[in-house]
Amino acid sequence: MSRSPWNDRDWSNHPDLIYPDYKSTVLRNPKKPLLKLDKIKQIPAPKFQTSSLRTIDADLTLNAKKDHDPIGERIIVLGKVKDEYGRPVPDCLIEIWQANSAGRYVHREEIHDAPLDPNFLGAGMTLTDQNGDYKFTTIKPGSYPWGNHQNAWRPAHIHFSLLGRSFVDRLVTQMYFEGDPLFKYDPIFNSIPDEKAKDRLVAKFSIDQTIPDFAHAYIFDIILRGREATPMET
Repeated sequence: MSRSPWNDRDWSNHPDLIYPDYKSTVLRNPKKPLLKLDKIKQIPAPKFQTSSLRTIDADLTLNAKKDHDPIGERIIVLGKVKDEYGRPVPDCLIEIWQANSAGRYVHREEIHDAPLDPNFLGAGMTLTDQNGDYKFTTIKPGSYPWGNHQNAWRPAHIHFSLLGRSFVDRLVTQMYFEGDPLFKYDPIFNSIPDEKAKDRLVAKFSIDQTIPDFAHAYIFDIILRGREATPMET
């Protein structure tokens, strides 16, 4: 059987395992050559049911609300998850996590001294529908310092974790926002060598999906595998 032209990772679209400007990659990535597996079975992943999730799980403005709305700009993030052939991927579990509008995570080891928002947890999940579509409502995250280099600040972003119908349909990545002035200073974003691949990490503002008097909308389509795959980024 002939090999698919995208069995091997296309390193022009994905960051190197070790990227010195992104300092933690030097310590946490393998130093020895990776073992190549020529044949990998597409082992089915756990199948998640819509009944196992609540509607509120996809609304980060409500799922941790106690007495007030979360502080910050309310946004809608939506898109379609596709495979390498452009086919929709239904029943794909999508989990997101993010900083609040001040740039702070709800995490016991968080060191940024920005304020916490008692009405915002910064985590949610959903399943794609039969057309591969998904949607979240959340608060636009703030930038934060991260200590990688002098005066280092991360661009505003949302973390995505996806698990499709098999374990090869697995992706962890980050979604950014158009026009962020911090792009050119960020070694995580710039570890991706190809400009088109970088662009696939940037959500596009949509006036058509924006809900009047409620929230701006951003479209973030995701491709799990193939030459046009959304880059793996952690």
